[in-house]
Amino acid sequence: MIYSDKINISQQQPKKGNHAIVIGGSIAGLLGGRILTNHFQQVTIIERDRFPEHPQFRPGVAQSHHVHVLLSKGQQILEQLFPGLVKDLETAGSLKIDWAAEFPWYNLFGWQPRFRSEIKSCLCSRHLLEWSIRRQLTADYSVQFLEGTQVKNLLSNVNNSKVTGVRIKSNSHEQDLTADLVVDASGRNSSLPKWLTALGYQAPEETVINSFLGYSSRWYKCPEGFQTDWKVLAVAPKPPNDRRGGVIYSVENDCLVTTLWAVNKDYPPTDEVGFLEFARSLRNPIVYEFIKDAQPISPVYSYRRTENRLSHYDKLSRLPDGIIAIGDAVCCFNPVYGQGMTVAALGAITLDGCLQSNPSLKGLSKYFQKQLAQVNSIPWLMATAEDLRWPGTEGAKPDWMTRLIQQYLDQVLRLSVEHPEVYQKYIVVMQLTQPPKILFQPDIMAKILGQIIKNNQQFESTDREQNIPKLLC
Repeated sequence: MIYSDKINISQQQPKKGNHAIVIGGSIAGLLGGRILTNHFQQVTIIERDRFPEHPQFRPGVAQSHHVHVLLSKGQQILEQLFPGLVKDLETAGSLKIDWAAEFPWYNLFGWQPRFRSEIKSCLCSRHLLEWSIRRQLTADYSVQFLEGTQVKNLLSNVNNSKVTGVRIKSNSHEQDLTADLVVDASGRNSSLPKWLTALGYQAPEETVINSFLGYSSRWYKCPEGFQTDWKVLAVAPKPPNDRRGGVIYSVENDCLVTTLWAVNKDYPPTDEVGFLEFARSLRNPIVYEFIKDAQPISPVYSYRRTENRLSHYDKLSRLPDGIIAIGDAVCCFNPVYGQGMTVAALGAITLDGCLQSNPSLKGLSKYFQKQLAQVNSIPWLMATAEDLRWPGTEGAKPDWMTRLIQQYLDQVLRLSVEHPEVYQKYIVVMQLTQPPKILFQPDIMAKILGQIIKNNQQFESTDREQNIPKLLC
């Protein structure tokens, strides 16, 4: 399902029940809520926060000041769930990017080639994307939002074999809400393991892989008359010793978000001087050269909760009916790889497929968690394999297979600097539109073998200033 070009979203279907509840009103919860409108008479999304009237920061999405990437696969799914969403985003100021032509990227071995392609998606802030989705849900679908409301615990039947709703608290008042299905989309801080234990079930085991990456971001206003041939540019770190990276990312309202990051607790500063000096220290100075004279319009924001965390609900021998978990409540990634929102969208269509194929809700919980685990597996391996490059990463050590894959992908990146056709395949894998196996096709493997035989040595880009005048004009 993850790489299917055709996504079959259910339309008019017999309803599975009267009421479904979603815990959490961020991206995963909103997309899950949209799916549930096809299968239930009423859908309620419960959120601790108060939603802003306009696209702006809210406390429940602490990382929303930072760069958020909607991959091509994610945009494809969102447009099918919310027809016209891309047009709405563009009307609100979102930019469209060609990821092959308008994303100069200084990788481990130099600047990637640039060329026109159909690998495209929208660039916008997390604020705008979430607000636009929520507006469509409110206007076009039968979704009720309960804001400023906390879920205290789950309700269940007499023998705890089925979850029957939730107990909520709002303005010091508690009440019970019944439902045929409860969906936990409450994110990294999910209480579901604790609630399952209270009902007599095991909490899922967790796998945590942490490179101790932290990042800091600042927003800038585009200078008057600002024109470039790029919309995003990035300088990647280089394992094992060069731990720092940075990106400049175009968003709506003529703004640019600059995010700096590093692993192994080498956290970027939050003061102005320290932020600039950190940018100056990157492998290539292009980010610093841009922001040193740019007009900042925000303070420097920081975020450090970036561990990869996987809760193995799929391996539990027992789960009550009537409860499932999606999004970061199950699997969250190091945000630097930009997978989170797209994987949440994949989880939503997985839920739709499970609801379509199951004649009733009985047995759905275990079935769905197993299907979701399959969807999460490739993005999880992609993120953790990268984090396991760093010597200070905790939670696991790379086995021989992981090291082999890392070395092979290094050869792919090295090759892609000189071969646009190889880079195009690399991009579509990173955008989750094609499986990683396309990087192991015979033509690429042959080129890599030839490259190794010909060079028999490390290739490095020796010009730290390469292409800077063109990129900054």
